[in-house]
Amino acid sequence: MTTTDVQRAAATALAASAIDLTKTYGAGETAVRALDGVSVGVEAQRFTAIMGPSGSGKSTLMHLLAGLDTPTSGRVFLGDTELTSLSDRQLTTLRRRAVGFVFQAFNLLPTLTARQNIRLPLDLAGRGVDPGWERSVVEGLGLAERLGHRPGELSGGQQQRVALARALVTRPEVIFADEPTGALDSTTGAEVLALLRRSVDEWGQTVVMVTHDATAAAVADRVVLLADGQVAGDIVEPDADDVLEAVRTLGRA
Repeated sequence: MTTTDVQRAAATALAASAIDLTKTYGAGETAVRALDGVSVGVEAQRFTAIMGPSGSGKSTLMHLLAGLDTPTSGRVFLGDTELTSLSDRQLTTLRRRAVGFVFQAFNLLPTLTARQNIRLPLDLAGRGVDPGWERSVVEGLGLAERLGHRPGELSGGQQQRVALARALVTRPEVIFADEPTGALDSTTGAEVLALLRRSVDEWGQTVVMVTHDATAAAVADRVVLLADGQVAGDIVEPDADDVLEAVRTLGRA
């Protein structure tokens, strides 16, 4: 890891981390190296954004940290557990217990009600509902009056709130959000970002968000910048203007 990550690790636990991570797609002359020796740590109970030009490897990094893909080489940890040492079954079990996902496309099942969608990861894991926690999440996200509605009866912002509630209901160690505001208008997107921020500040969650939007990244505690599959920068307590200039600089490099 970088010196900055080591220093932070001494003061706070890491919720997820990667060591010398490489990911190559294809083989031979057509091979594409999406990540090239990436080492990074994600602090627990903090909001980390991952940014970079198109093709920089930001989504690949998130998918590897979340255990959705396997690296070509290197090591990935969720807390103290090395994902790269687990079998497929063990990895699936760990993801269901310790990871929450929020996607740009919401990924809600259209035939299920909002409540059923929220409870789906618990059902898949064979776990019971914690009524008090579910109520806190639902009320905190303003969904109490929408639980009986199906996705087609909800606005885009409401659907993303259901997706966030689904991610939170299992009390995961890390929430991974892939362009969570990409399909929303600016006002609704700002509301979703505020809710992600609140999940960190009030509920002690860890959030890792991939975004191309400097304004969205500025909501985070830290921005990790990628370029050409490598870590190219790190901004703590980001400002939207600083993030935008950093990304522009990477694009010109």
